Amino acid sequence: LLRQWVYTDGLTGVRNRRYFDERLVEEWGRTRRDRSDLSVLMLDVDFFKRFNDHYGHQAGDECLRRIAAALKGGLKRQGDLVARYGGEEFVCLLPNTALEGAMHLAGTLCQRVHDQHIAHADSSIASVVTTSVGVCSASGKNTFAAEALVRGADAQLYLAKSL
Repeated sequence: LLRQWVYTDGLTGVRNRRYFDERLVEEWGRTRRDRSDLSVLMLDVDFFKRFNDHYGHQAGDECLRRIAAALKGGLKRQGDLVARYGGEEFVCLLPNTALEGAMHLAGTLCQRVHDQHIAHADSSIASVVTTSVGVCSASGKNTFAAEALVRGADAQLYLAKSL
């Protein structure tokens, strides 16, 4: 029970960054041994500071809980993972998933969040809460460190936010 608490985000109920970091290293090792694929999605709630300022922090907490549930519900394979990375950022770890599959799932997850119809009166892009996502995939043939996948997904998220 204590181990589960240590690895679970207290607000959203999904896994936390500590758990993600450990699983990333494990999965990258498996990916390299098997010469398979591994993908990371980095999702960020659009204009979340504005949401909190407009609706209050309790509404912001409920928004994050609903988003976490939508993301978790969108992952169908047992080995897939969603975790709260920090603040309003979530990350997904997708073993045995190449770029095409990761891109498809990224679109599905963003749509699941949109379909929650969480009102966002202060968003510049929609009347409901939306997310932006960055995707990075690699083959086990690569020799770089696992953290490079996270940096790549974060860089793609930054590009998505700038559009």
